[in-house]
Amino acid sequence: MIGIGVDGVSALSRCHPERVTEEQPLAGFRIGVTAQRRAAELVGLLERKGAEVRSGPAIHTIGLDDDPLLVEATTQVLAAPVDVVVAVTGVGFRGWIDHAQRQGVADRLLDHLRSAELLARGPKARGAMRGAGLPDPWTAPSETVAEVTDRLHEIGVAGRRVVVQIHGEPMPELLDALRAGGAEVLPVAVYRWSDPVDPAPLDALIAAAATGGLDAVTFTSAPAAANLLSRAARTGQEAAFRQAALDQLVLACVGPVTAAPLETAGLPCLMPDRARTGALVRTIVEELPRRRARRRS
Repeated sequence: MIGIGVDGVSALSRCHPERVTEEQPLAGFRIGVTAQRRAAELVGLLERKGAEVRSGPAIHTIGLDDDPLLVEATTQVLAAPVDVVVAVTGVGFRGWIDHAQRQGVADRLLDHLRSAELLARGPKARGAMRGAGLPDPWTAPSETVAEVTDRLHEIGVAGRRVVVQIHGEPMPELLDALRAGGAEVLPVAVYRWSDPVDPAPLDALIAAAATGGLDAVTFTSAPAAANLLSRAARTGQEAAFRQAALDQLVLACVGPVTAAPLETAGLPCLMPDRARTGALVRTIVEELPRRRARRRS
């Protein structure tokens, strides 16, 4: 991985694009990675393509295994029949069932959920539901919360108990839409996120991005995108980061859910057709050399 100097500019600024080869199409490009979970996988894929990578986790994920709020959420779900269950993430839904297993109520919980109408935001959430022994759920075609919200409006939620497994952020738009539609909403938060334990790598990544030391910054979760913007504002880098993103810095997101905080802030995002890490890397491989060629012409 690259080092960032005190001026925030990578030593890679001295690298030459002539190093680019068919096997390493990203040679000479500098890419920031904001992921915490599975960061090594993304870093490895980018480095194998020749990129110089700066890693700066944008969030710290906190498991809620001992949190009484998660216990209370499960208790509320079990208190009466539920009509609809929404799984937003595979890891979050599995985490909930694993937690229930440790509490000795997993079998009861799964029996309780089995008769409800099941919705999954994407294939990973669908796989987690099926892996837990639940029936095959309806799955959002493009893996967006907006599609889930539309589906909930189609089936109707007035007077119904709706369980929503959320991950990392409170998802107010979805929950508020359900409440406005007359549903009794039962959110189940399996994880929370906070600032990274050591913010220095993230601060260095933001400084490098804001001063031309990076060609792209990658995002694999909406909380990471939101917290990078928040951290940039808190460290006085917001205006410079925004200008860089509007000028030449590529903000590469794994999918539309991840991109939402950036797009809400008015920043352009690069996304693959499918919300997968491999697809994200392939999109970066296609786009960065193309943009460099356009700037030279």
